[in-house]
Amino acid sequence: MEQHRTTTLEAAQSKAAAAVNGAMVAAYWEIGRRIVEAQGERAEYGKHLIAYLSERLTREFGKVFSSRNLFYMKQFYLAFPIANTLCSQLSWSHYRLIMRLEDQKRREFYVRAAAKEGWTVRQLDRQIHSSYYERLLATQEDHRDIVRKEVKALEPRTRADSILKDPYVLDFLDLPGDTTCLESDLEQALMDKLQHFLLELGRGFAFVARQYRITTESDSHYHVDLVFYHCVLKCYVLIDLKTGKLTPQDVGQMDFYVRLFDDRCAQPEDNPTIGIILCADRDETVAKYSVLADGKNMFASRYVMHLPTEDELSHALESTYLAHASDDQ
Repeated sequence: MEQHRTTTLEAAQSKAAAAVNGAMVAAYWEIGRRIVEAQGERAEYGKHLIAYLSERLTREFGKVFSSRNLFYMKQFYLAFPIANTLCSQLSWSHYRLIMRLEDQKRREFYVRAAAKEGWTVRQLDRQIHSSYYERLLATQEDHRDIVRKEVKALEPRTRADSILKDPYVLDFLDLPGDTTCLESDLEQALMDKLQHFLLELGRGFAFVARQYRITTESDSHYHVDLVFYHCVLKCYVLIDLKTGKLTPQDVGQMDFYVRLFDDRCAQPEDNPTIGIILCADRDETVAKYSVLADGKNMFASRYVMHLPTEDELSHALESTYLAHASDDQ
């Protein structure tokens, strides 16, 4: 009975995560489509449109709608102009990698392969950079399984892959999506809605403490925003909250916390501690050229307060157009 209940819960959580990913990818595709259609052939107007739209959407829905990200959404639509070719099994992070490829056949191949094989974003990135598509085409049919198995050997799924999300949707907090939200406000809101947050984190998380104090030999004190214990992985999970864009300093701080916690707080029977930086905007350059790239015990995930509805998006686009037209007069 217990085994059946666990399987049912895991299946339900997988479906919920897929639904969130699907809704987010669809929303970003729709935003990209509307930007492209509003811009038309007017390249200069497109720059102003994205800037105006970013200002309005960021104020209401958060930093995920920066000018840079809106540009990515535009490119996303241009790379995948047919909505029914999108795959709900892939996240926005998957598509961010795939849409950089110039050749349409390569893009379609990696979409199908990533979905079929259940690749993580790291596994997909390795396969793209190792020319997996080209090597597979150049290999005889009876030897292709060898090439297919390489990704699992060279970039295996880590124990944390099963518990991480990107993004986390915190729409239950009723906080503004703009930059006025402080990290202390976010932390307090998560504590006020701890049950909701545990559900969003997923199965196996148990709350330990907020502002967990770690004392060093020299009597220096450091505080970790949130500490959880994962009952399945048998390890502590540290969460550091950042309402701004991910920085190298954030990564260094979390790396320090994880190492210090393992040394001073974790027990010998515990598995290595996992650190998650929960940030409003994940910088891919910082992620690529820091300890985050190892994908072992340190991760950065974005959070969003909520996504705009189609009506809200239409209103924002209309307001943007009217504001730009007014400036032109």
